[in-house]
Amino acid sequence: MSKELSYTIEEVSQLLKVSKLTLYDLVKKGKLPVFRVGRQMRIDAKDLDIYINDHKTNQNPTFPAPVVDHHRSETKDSHNIVISGQDLVLDILGKHIEKNSTYKPLRSFTGSLNSLISMYNGECDIVSLHLFDGDTGEYNLPYIKKILVGYPFILINLLSRKAGLYVKKGNPLNLTTWTDLNRDDVKIINREKGSGARILLDEQLRINKIPSRSINGYEHEETNHLSVASAVSTGIADVGVGIEKAAKIVGIDFVPIITEQYDLVILKTPESERLISIVKGILSSHQFQSEVNSLGDYDTSQTGKIIYETY
Repeated sequence: MSKELSYTIEEVSQLLKVSKLTLYDLVKKGKLPVFRVGRQMRIDAKDLDIYINDHKTNQNPTFPAPVVDHHRSETKDSHNIVISGQDLVLDILGKHIEKNSTYKPLRSFTGSLNSLISMYNGECDIVSLHLFDGDTGEYNLPYIKKILVGYPFILINLLSRKAGLYVKKGNPLNLTTWTDLNRDDVKIINREKGSGARILLDEQLRINKIPSRSINGYEHEETNHLSVASAVSTGIADVGVGIEKAAKIVGIDFVPIITEQYDLVILKTPESERLISIVKGILSSHQFQSEVNSLGDYDTSQTGKIIYETY
């Protein structure tokens, strides 16, 4: 059996010097074929070459146009959708969407605020959010109203979960509050700009009038909860901000400080009516909620509740 070269989305992003979300948008619109191995999308080298050749300017007209393999295109009644966010519950949601519809879910593992901006730019169909607003004490809606200006949308609760501090086993530095992060003997590991955990930290620093420049390790960033928890576990840092699930996976202690409202936002368009109906049905189903509850550390008491909807 011959072996053909293929790339991950991240590898193609690096090759073409474009963002991963740009590639997800091309995949969603059917302009760049992909195949999946488990959760990972891959792109055949020959399909990438075809796309590049198709979009070259000043092409020599003597060369024949590349032949596109139409057998690999989606069926007439199905199309790709992009679900953006990092929680593994989104994989369960994607599985249920695929099982109960003709949609083909693709995953973008991007932080909340960056995902919301991508939705504004038309690059995502379902965005998960846990964005804390220090002025109102609310989650998500204040940010959506500022970013999705002029767009009708629906905001639905996915779940609630605890957020707080990752600390070493036994919590040797006795870290219990946000103000403890300002101590001279404490070094933190931060999340990337645009992530919900980063915004939670920045808002708490603002509320408590703590300058970020006074926080030891503030500039050291990781791009997901597990990486932050692992940095604490290995001693790279004393503390990080994240969710309870990652602490248990890595095997460190967790200090809960706040209950996060983790929601889904979907733009309301004639094309998305069916998707919204399907997602609402899945979130309200006993099967979906049972799968989420089996993971532990999640609260589904409000799952499926409509938080806000424009008309």
